Amino acid sequence: MTASKTRSERRKRGQIETLPSGSLRVSVYAGVDQLTGQRNYLKELVPHGTPNAEREAEKVLTRLLNQVDEQRNPRTKVNVDTLMGRYLDGLNVDKSTLIGYQRLIRNHIRPLLGGLQVAKLDGETIESFYSILKQCSAHCGGKGKFIEHRKKGEHECTDKCKPHECKGLSASTIRKVHACLSGALAMAMRWRWISVNPLDQAKQPAAPKAKPNPPSPEQAAVIVNDAFQDLPWGMLVWLAMTTGARRGELCGLRLNQLHLDKALLEVKTSIGQEGADTWEKDTKDHQQRRIALDETTVSLLRIYLQQCESVAAEMGRKVNPKGYLFSTSIDHSAYLKPDSVSQRYSRMCKRLGIESHLHELRHYSATELISAGVDPRTVAGRLGHGGGGATTLRVYTAWLSEADQRAAGTLSGRMPAAPIVVDESGRTVTRLEPKITGPYQKIAADLRGAIACGALRPGDMLPTVVELKARYGVSVGTANRAVAELKAEGLVSASRGKRAVVLDPTKPIPDHSAEVVELHADRKAK
Repeated sequence: MTASKTRSERRKRGQIETLPSGSLRVSVYAGVDQLTGQRNYLKELVPHGTPNAEREAEKVLTRLLNQVDEQRNPRTKVNVDTLMGRYLDGLNVDKSTLIGYQRLIRNHIRPLLGGLQVAKLDGETIESFYSILKQCSAHCGGKGKFIEHRKKGEHECTDKCKPHECKGLSASTIRKVHACLSGALAMAMRWRWISVNPLDQAKQPAAPKAKPNPPSPEQAAVIVNDAFQDLPWGMLVWLAMTTGARRGELCGLRLNQLHLDKALLEVKTSIGQEGADTWEKDTKDHQQRRIALDETTVSLLRIYLQQCESVAAEMGRKVNPKGYLFSTSIDHSAYLKPDSVSQRYSRMCKRLGIESHLHELRHYSATELISAGVDPRTVAGRLGHGGGGATTLRVYTAWLSEADQRAAGTLSGRMPAAPIVVDESGRTVTRLEPKITGPYQKIAADLRGAIACGALRPGDMLPTVVELKARYGVSVGTANRAVAELKAEGLVSASRGKRAVVLDPTKPIPDHSAEVVELHADRKAK
């Protein structure tokens, strides 16, 4: 009697209906939807013409009733849009990661999957979704014929408003989309919104193949020499090459994190950016690290800091000792924006005819160190990678190891020659060719080249001012200015009434101070 009553109660919770088409529809009450408050039913159709259709419908009814009794049924009919909203609300990641996930969900997941019930997602739907993303990021299905405008709303179109060209998302971006779905559907499984994770039924997107493309040593030399035309910019590029720091970390470096007496650089913070919004944050791995610096880098940093203090003094200001190493302000109180740094580097490389972006300087640093035989764990530590370098980053004494010191020296030996150095007498000497912006610099550049190639040797006389005037079609004053520039560089010796003579670089520069004093005395007597 009891067993019969139980079967009767189970039968009342479900029913089999015959549809006008002749198919049988099985419905089972599965409780109240926790989110919508509506009655939730499990439904399944047995098509017309199925052999022993009534018996099959009874089997389906029994199966669905067992799912409800064992709580293996989906407990809600909410759609993917609601699921992604709940997922973002509970996400505990840093601001940069959260903004990236929000963008992917807004641009790709919600437009294509947002209206579907979570319980109806399956492997075929997920794989079709990934296929659309691979084909076109605008989801046009390869048939989109429209103009991609540079901004929304009414505006005058420029060359930035171009016809749409289908270009799919990169493999790495699709993997990020997959990560968003994976986290959200795992949450739905924990909350028993679904009984089967559809991602387990779909083929996961392939991991992108690593294709590092660092600059060659020859390209690195060209990049460094061009960057050092502006000392602050050159110093940033040099530090990116030698330390492998991320662009946000370079922008977030502070002056009090630089210890030149110990040849150490501390990396504690980073600068994040989304559009015009910038903020200071932890490093990507949320860990601080110390990077050993080579002698050349220390020397260049000293020169750079001296210039920063000199520029601030000229403006009647002082450099904030806790300010940023690279700054847009005189007192170094403001940091650089990461996007601006990347854009400037890209423009420079485009002008030089080199295909490179800023992140590839990290690849350059890692590639050169590994090629030199430095162990991967040490390289991972210098670059702030997780995994192999995580343990060494946590322990200060372990990080200051002989391997790291050897890495700093090894990279120094593989870097291009420093364009700015300090000679034995303590003078700052540049190896850069000055920019030619006027006629006198053109004359000076030609004479400098003649001295460098040996056409003019030590002891030889330079062409006279009259000869230079006639050869270049300039005034006497312009020709004199060119000779004066070579004299200031210590390449020639020149005095009033005498022709300039090429100097021997191995001998000390003649002191003409007595001649100057005598000349002033003669003028005063007259």
